[in-house]
Amino acid sequence: MKRAGIFLTVFLAASLVFSGCSRVRETDVTESASEEESSSESIPEFTVSQETEPSETEETEPEETEPREHDPETEKKILLGSDIHYLAPELTDYGEAFQYDVDHGDGRLVTYIDQITDAFLEEVVEHNPDILILCGDLSSNGELASHQGLAEKLRRVEARGIPVVVIPGNHDINNQRAYGYRGDEKYPVERTTPEQFREIYREFGYDEALSEDETTLSYVYQLDDMTRLLMLDTCQYREGNAKVGGLILTETYDWIEEQLEAAWEEGMNVIPVAHHNLLEESEVYTVDCTIEHSEQLAEILGEWNVNIFLSGHLHVQHWMEEEDHNLYEIVTGSMTTPDCRYGLLTYRDDCSFSYRTQVLDVESWARKNGRTEEELLHFSEFSRPFLKQVFKNEAYGVLQHMEEITEEERLQMCEYYAWVNYMYYQGKAVEIRDLAYEDDAYALWDSKGYITVLRDYVVSILEDADRDYNYLEVE
Repeated sequence: MKRAGIFLTVFLAASLVFSGCSRVRETDVTESASEEESSSESIPEFTVSQETEPSETEETEPEETEPREHDPETEKKILLGSDIHYLAPELTDYGEAFQYDVDHGDGRLVTYIDQITDAFLEEVVEHNPDILILCGDLSSNGELASHQGLAEKLRRVEARGIPVVVIPGNHDINNQRAYGYRGDEKYPVERTTPEQFREIYREFGYDEALSEDETTLSYVYQLDDMTRLLMLDTCQYREGNAKVGGLILTETYDWIEEQLEAAWEEGMNVIPVAHHNLLEESEVYTVDCTIEHSEQLAEILGEWNVNIFLSGHLHVQHWMEEEDHNLYEIVTGSMTTPDCRYGLLTYRDDCSFSYRTQVLDVESWARKNGRTEEELLHFSEFSRPFLKQVFKNEAYGVLQHMEEITEEERLQMCEYYAWVNYMYYQGKAVEIRDLAYEDDAYALWDSKGYITVLRDYVVSILEDADRDYNYLEVE
């Protein structure tokens, strides 16, 4: 992490049980620090001003040049979902403790996570891809009941003839934050061990594995006659308490090289999949997001002419090119964070590929399935303001104790932060970059918010906003 500022401790302490790797994420902050932060003064509701409210743009693809002709028979249609963070409904009564974590979490729509998951899997079946890949953080916090419930849902997809493969994320195994909710309290529930994870998801990659790593839950899955998936377990849970960051063990590196060599000798293409990021996708938040010493993995992949890497964990829609090794990493955002995007990857035998995202149509699913909840029937009107409000809460928690900022300025800065961050999550900050630089609130963040990590985050968002990260074409 580059510059943190003296308010980083306040910011990190606000990371609660629903945190992923996005800016609001788990840290090693003590429980006492978390309790102190939760007792701070209440945060007011905000109304987004007309000056900073982003226009709701249609999901349209950018203009393209004349595409190269491709043989449809060489194409693999791969659907990517990441960071579902499924919470079994029986683990919550949706009471006070649950709602507090939702409002002060990282923006996931945990209240409707069961319905969103069903809508997503129904849409998967409609797409009828060659395979569905889930890039980790399958559960909220590694609750055994949540993994069991999600696996039951995935069986419906495989029953329709669509293979599903999974890998664990940092939330999924040996997680001490495995809680249920009752009234104003959280209570511990049974967490998931590595052995239980493999058993629960044995039908979704493990039993069909061409090879399994002996030291982790990594494995190789044969997608078709020309392509293998290198499913990498990058999580740290072996000491009994899951850590946020990613790491690849020395023994696993040896196994990876063996698998890449075998694939090369057999003329196979390889698509690696991990939960944690290979490249430093964020200029500010590299700690706990990027695999430790990931340059070693990038070099190995480059030596074997692997040109694509799939991951999640950030909760932000993004992609990046590693030019030294001619390697692209695609990060698919969180499936249950508005706008609830998933990835559609077309991969060809000549290693060319096309990638785009699609926004989950929860409203159509709700109507089709006879749901009566207004927040599902008018999902866009509910979900987007919800995420922005979470971001406002986050910014207000950092700024509220800074006496040099007036309340009017504080609210203006919170509005701005929510606006810019919302667009960044969608991979579309390029659409508002110029307006964001000209906004008076940017000057406030630069002059009065400079000692906070959020100021660095705002700057990095705008510097990175040079393209729409929902599309990528590599010939």
